[in-house]
Amino acid sequence: MPWGLKCFQQAHCLHFITFSCYRRAPLFKTPPACHIFEHTLERVRQWYGFYVTGYVVMPEYVHLLLSEPERGRLSVVVQMLKQITSQQLKESGESAFWQARYYDFNVWSEGKRTQKLDYMHLNPVKRGLVKAPEDRAWSSFRSLHGGDRRVVEIESQWTARKRERLGVTLQILRR
Repeated sequence: MPWGLKCFQQAHCLHFITFSCYRRAPLFKTPPACHIFEHTLERVRQWYGFYVTGYVVMPEYVHLLLSEPERGRLSVVVQMLKQITSQQLKESGESAFWQARYYDFNVWSEGKRTQKLDYMHLNPVKRGLVKAPEDRAWSSFRSLHGGDRRVVEIESQWTARKRERLGVTLQILRR
């Protein structure tokens, strides 16, 4: 996390997270590398019990919009994402895969949530990687706007209803 930025943990809000590859190297320039990150994100999401509201994988960094985890701290979630991804992608002889720190911004309002989602989804367009946000394969945009289901479960009304139904089912089974 950057020096001087006040960030509150366990505040029941979303977190806009950014972390970069070491020296901004474009280590996510290939589909297999992005695919590995997506699968790692979904696995870590399930382990720690947090919601992914949005994400985009850029060639040299990642933006995430996450809830706080049910188990563990957000810093541990980021550490696990970095550690597992780097173990799977790091070429022999490289000393580092990720920059040591990460950016964490508390998102308290619906307006700020929308702003952060727009910012992250327009990032590939502004960089000239794609013509429109829906063209970026390694992003939550299509899941949020078109129902295209990806590897990573994105928090939506559908997933909230699914969790609610599952919770009711589990309560009935426990009786």
